[in-house]
Amino acid sequence: MESSDHTKVAILGAGRGGRALLDLLHQIPSIEIVGIADRDPAAPGLQRARELQVHVTTNMPDLISNHGVSLIMDVTGDPEMETYLHAHKPPTADILSGSASRLLWNLIQHESKLEAELLQAEKLAGIGSFAAGIAHDMNNPLQLILGLAENLAEERDLTAVHEQARDIIEAAKQTSAICRDLTRYSRLASPHEDVLVSVNGKLDEALKIARYASKFHDIEMLKLYQPGVAVKGNPDEMLHVFVNLITNAVHSMEQVGGTLTLESHVLDGQVDVRISDTGCGIAPDKIPQIFEPFFTTKDLGKGTGLGLYNVKTIVNKMRGTIAVDSQIDKGTTFTLTFPNAEPAGQGCLS
Repeated sequence: MESSDHTKVAILGAGRGGRALLDLLHQIPSIEIVGIADRDPAAPGLQRARELQVHVTTNMPDLISNHGVSLIMDVTGDPEMETYLHAHKPPTADILSGSASRLLWNLIQHESKLEAELLQAEKLAGIGSFAAGIAHDMNNPLQLILGLAENLAEERDLTAVHEQARDIIEAAKQTSAICRDLTRYSRLASPHEDVLVSVNGKLDEALKIARYASKFHDIEMLKLYQPGVAVKGNPDEMLHVFVNLITNAVHSMEQVGGTLTLESHVLDGQVDVRISDTGCGIAPDKIPQIFEPFFTTKDLGKGTGLGLYNVKTIVNKMRGTIAVDSQIDKGTTFTLTFPNAEPAGQGCLS
């Protein structure tokens, strides 16, 4: 998207309301926040703006006059500010303040809530489609536990009892790990601020979840990870993106097998993540539609049509982009590009 298509927004007031607007507006690719101003240098929104690399100033006149601002959002709560803005704003700029600003805030909150509910509904629908794989993976250790427990009822050799008890413990741990993975994935995305996320760690975690979706036994795995690749975002949402793309890749190869390739690397200050398959591919006329809500190429009852829509929503929120390259009967590659974050050896990782 060209910068001329952006709405250039200046936020006046960096208190609770200003910080909330900052967090929400920076997720929308078509909005460029040119800066945020507050007379109080300790206002909480100013620190958040610095984290998001948004211009911070205490000079309100400079902010509204010299940055091509097309929309001024006044959340200062100062009754005299609206009069001042109408007298000093550029002629092409609009003002949102008072009740209008509160209405916009309520609408954005409502949209954010709906997006979270849509993501959760699609995630739970995905868990339902994993049911057969989950049942299989849990049944094996449970059957082992049952058999060993039956043996223990008659076992008299103390050494054999100890060995079988250890086997029971390991089988129980396997079952517990499956439950833990599914519980972590199915929970609501945590509302915390963006944190440093290990891309390679989330790809591996996603593989553990996606293996319930289809059979991996005819699929070769290639991991081409650059060490220490990290991005800033919500770790729960990042996991969902990778689970969705990996699951789709595996489904495309479930009939004849193939190769699943996961790549991560940093180049020219950006993080690239590629998820590639050698499956059935996507028809050229379908590619422009795949990110639309409720569009699916899967059989009736096998897809919600929300997966790739949610993936693109999350990637956009992280200020990233997603591209797809596909050829029928040759395979598909999804490329995600994000702003680079700190090396994964620094800071807190999720």
